[in-house]
Amino acid sequence: MSEPKSPTPTPGDTYKGWLFKWTNYIKGYQRRWFVLSNGLLSYYRTQAEMGHTCRGTINLATANIAVEDSCNFVISNGGAQTYHLKASSEVERQRWITALELAKAKAVHMQAESDDSGDEGPTSPPTSAPSGSGRNLEVQSMLRTLGCKVEDLCTCNDLITKHGTALQRSLSELEGLSIQGPTGDKIKQVTERATLFRITSNAMINACRDFLGLAQTHSKRWQKALQAERDQRVRLEETLEQLAKQHNHLERAFRGATVLPSSLSNSAMDNKGSSDSGKGDASDEDDENEFFDAMEDPAAFITVPADPKYHRRSGSNASGISCSDFGMDDQSFDEQSLASNPESPQSLEVEPVRQRRTRVPDKPNYSLNLWSIMKNCIGKELSKIPMPVNFNEPLSMLQRLSEDLEYYELLDKAAKCQSSLEQLCYVAAFTVSSYSTTVHRTGKPFNPLLGETYELDRLKECGYRSLCEQVSHHPPAAAHHAVSDRGWTLRQEISLASKFRGKYLSIMPLGSIQCIFEKSNNHYSWKKVTTTVHNIIVGKLWIDQSGEIDVVNHQTGDRCHLKFAPYSYFSRDVARKVTGVVTDKDGKAHFVLSGTWDEKMEFSRVMQSSKGENGTEGKQRTVYQTLKSKEIWRKNPLPEGAETMYYFSWLALTLNEPEEGVAPTDSRQRPDQRLMEAGRWDEANAEKQRLEEKQRTTRRERAAAMVAGPTEEGALHVDNYEALWFKKIDDPVSGESMHVYKGGYWDAKEEGSWDMCPDIF
Repeated sequence: MSEPKSPTPTPGDTYKGWLFKWTNYIKGYQRRWFVLSNGLLSYYRTQAEMGHTCRGTINLATANIAVEDSCNFVISNGGAQTYHLKASSEVERQRWITALELAKAKAVHMQAESDDSGDEGPTSPPTSAPSGSGRNLEVQSMLRTLGCKVEDLCTCNDLITKHGTALQRSLSELEGLSIQGPTGDKIKQVTERATLFRITSNAMINACRDFLGLAQTHSKRWQKALQAERDQRVRLEETLEQLAKQHNHLERAFRGATVLPSSLSNSAMDNKGSSDSGKGDASDEDDENEFFDAMEDPAAFITVPADPKYHRRSGSNASGISCSDFGMDDQSFDEQSLASNPESPQSLEVEPVRQRRTRVPDKPNYSLNLWSIMKNCIGKELSKIPMPVNFNEPLSMLQRLSEDLEYYELLDKAAKCQSSLEQLCYVAAFTVSSYSTTVHRTGKPFNPLLGETYELDRLKECGYRSLCEQVSHHPPAAAHHAVSDRGWTLRQEISLASKFRGKYLSIMPLGSIQCIFEKSNNHYSWKKVTTTVHNIIVGKLWIDQSGEIDVVNHQTGDRCHLKFAPYSYFSRDVARKVTGVVTDKDGKAHFVLSGTWDEKMEFSRVMQSSKGENGTEGKQRTVYQTLKSKEIWRKNPLPEGAETMYYFSWLALTLNEPEEGVAPTDSRQRPDQRLMEAGRWDEANAEKQRLEEKQRTTRRERAAAMVAGPTEEGALHVDNYEALWFKKIDDPVSGESMHVYKGGYWDAKEEGSWDMCPDIF
């Protein structure tokens, strides 16, 4: 295959091109794309891989370059790395050799300079300057250009000296052969011309050396002047920032001093519309807010309206530029900026938010013979093993299910997306975020009793509230329903299948999760992956998530395929890695997601996709050329001292906090769980046995009342239990059978009427 001729490289330039690299005796030489830049030679399988996957890099500063024949050459750094390369022609090989020698000489020279001037401070000016400092930018650009040319002259100086000395030595050897005749005259003539060339070269080298000295002297002087200007600019910026803060504080103090007296409060309420217009810029008052102009081509990036975190909402920025696109922090908004509706003007009244607890009693350090309990349980389901509370954490499975809403703001942002594909990115990030709370949580949650419920009411703080109920005991299944006034509904029914295999414990969640957005009527569904707890018997417990998730939009046919890579000791991939691709109904990729389920997720728009080479399993891989990735989700830091509090997150610390007005079947009312949280484990174990025996007695009574079927034996296997707040339906969209919320709970809470609740505790 003929390649276009590459231009002759100049010192300091990046050099790229195709070369053939020896791989092994089976495949031989393979065509690879090589890039020479900044003293480093890197190679890729294709040009499209330059943005994300480098196959190897060698530092030329410590490498040897050897020529084998007309087209082959070898690059080695002493045994650790050796590249056997072949060019398409001798001319192409010579171009590469010249470029490699120039880059090596430059890399060695720069390394020596960095070693000599390591204590002199920074030698290059900063690469960024604020608007309005045009002269600094001009000087900075000139310094960079001059520095590059000086380095090029040094490189040429070294090469001319090296090759000139070799030429003079060869000519001297020829002159010493004492050849007579025309040949001897020609040799003398060439020697005289070489002497003239050497004299001229020495003169040029001396002139270059003088120029180099002058340039370095002036360069240092200019750098010092530029550094002084930069320091002065930084001081001026700090002073200006302080003045801006003082100005904001004065404005706030002035507004605080102009509060209406109580006698005028009623009239102030009548004029609420006019006063709201003055509060519309309340979010502008924060010291750390930063605003940017909209991009001219927003279609090239994902632009999602910024959404305040926690219990803050602002209608003025409902259609603004995404904070995540520009690195803005949602937490820079005022914590007290509240509104009852994101589309209505903000109210002057701020309802105080309940202070939640920030600690639970420390976990007691009780020793326990694990093997004596687990040796008879191998191969059995975890739900059928009578486990003491010593292995538990003071939360029920219903509370752990509610903990999926830790990062509810991802669904808030998704509800505001105009594009279903962008919305799918946020929904996929939400599915991954639900696993971040499990990375250190090796404690087993309490198995809920049949009919047990759990409510999580964060309507005033976060705009949502949820309800869970244990709808089945064998197999254990829990139904969950969460609704937000920001336009989304989440519902799920999870049934756990678990097996203890001696060294590890596998937990396979069954059932589906669905999310519906009111504005777009998009209906998403997905399933959970397998959770594995390792080192059950010996060693430190650790948790891994593995499997694949398909998040499907049943309205549009869009799909996001997420892959949770299992941990492998022999893999060089990042631990807990998650990758995903968002495709439309035709299978065309639009976004790529990557990250880890315990830290963060990033997404990037796909610009071009191409079929790569076959992977390890024989499947053809697809290479995506994408824009720069942007962070879509990051895990919140754990509270201080979390290692002594079961590694609970900030939300988990509040889940079992006592609360008035909840149903008598709520998990907060469970006595064994309450005793266990207080550290009274012996009493908790006794209470746990009492509750389980009470549940078995109730089940036997229910079975006895059912003995009216064809045979008594067949009737004993039928349970006529019906959930109180959920009903079982066949979902017409996903085609799955699941329990959905039938209503009535929040009305009963408001009335304080719980007569319909069973006595389970």
